[in-house]
Amino acid sequence: MDRPGSVDPVTVPRDAAPRADGKIALIGLTRAEISQELERIGLAPKQAKLRTKQLWHQIYHRGADFDEMSEVAKAHRALFAEHFVVGRPNIMEHLVSEDGTRKWLLQTEDGHDYEMVFIPDADRGTLCISSQVGCTLNCRFCHTGTMRLVRNLNPGEIVGQVMLARDTLDEWPKPGESSNYDPHGRMLTNIVLMGMGEPLYNFDGVRDAMNIVRDKEGLSLSRRRITLSTSGVVPAMKRAGEEINVNLAVSLHAVTKEVRDEIVPLNRKYGIDELLQACADYPGTNNARRITFEYVMLKDVNDSDEDARELVRLIRQYKLPAKVNLIPFNPWPGAPYECSSPERIEAFSSLIFGEGISAPVRTPRGRDIMAACGQLKSAAEKKSRAELDRLAEEKQAALG
Repeated sequence: MDRPGSVDPVTVPRDAAPRADGKIALIGLTRAEISQELERIGLAPKQAKLRTKQLWHQIYHRGADFDEMSEVAKAHRALFAEHFVVGRPNIMEHLVSEDGTRKWLLQTEDGHDYEMVFIPDADRGTLCISSQVGCTLNCRFCHTGTMRLVRNLNPGEIVGQVMLARDTLDEWPKPGESSNYDPHGRMLTNIVLMGMGEPLYNFDGVRDAMNIVRDKEGLSLSRRRITLSTSGVVPAMKRAGEEINVNLAVSLHAVTKEVRDEIVPLNRKYGIDELLQACADYPGTNNARRITFEYVMLKDVNDSDEDARELVRLIRQYKLPAKVNLIPFNPWPGAPYECSSPERIEAFSSLIFGEGISAPVRTPRGRDIMAACGQLKSAAEKKSRAELDRLAEEKQAALG
């Protein structure tokens, strides 16, 4: 199979094209940047600082657009609407699985497609967000890895995914309700950076976006409810712990150099021992904040008892407070692997559990809409705009 990209796919910085209407998107900007923009359009510094505080509250606590910002004077609302936009990603397609999982095909203002997924459970709701358009990590079991990398998503495009999910789930405070975010009773409780792309190859964008998501006066989601998944960009891992400081998940998927070189080519640059040492050095790791190792189960590739024992040995060698998420392989067209049998997965899990290490088996979700782990790939590569419009019309007609 032709896999675009290289072993060390460092992204060349590429900015999003300016909006066609010339307006500046406020979502994703820091408070200082918003104040600068307000001064640019004529507000005095003190006035700009006051209006920035109001805008921040209205945008991130209320989910409001300018015409809904009753706390802001009408004249200022009109001025802001003339120069700025409080936008969301453009929705090209929104699918709902039979198990309740949702997948959105989104598009940036400059016409690039990416996806996000929401997975509801009884006690939590997890939003899986993307950090790049495409990916060049080339992990051979992953559908996204067959795409070429277009560019990094900017902070606004990352935060915009969270905003859009809140819109869809109707989880902004109603008039008269407290604007303090409380995950209890809400559907969206957790965020995982496990969508398209390698988050640590978009370090600044991800860091700045998560600062807004965690901001107590912003979206106010606890860092304990955010997980960043990396395939092992070792030089950035310690810095991520210091500057982003969220839970860490590592796409391990194999315990020998030969197998991991094949299925996670980045291993040829940053090997298993180097990666596990970086995990041991990750700031804040302890028994209450364990490293999560993601391990996709591939038939006759990485699923033997010997593999399970070696995984246990490695975790103990590096004294890692860890748990292992076993992921049944989710098939996609042209995939070169098969999923391990349920019996083999259970035996693998039992062996690890027997050594005192948690190894739950992740239940596949959203397979019928290609929303499961490893299946994300921009549907725009398979559907034309006309076909997407037709599908949307058919769905609307079916809903009556």
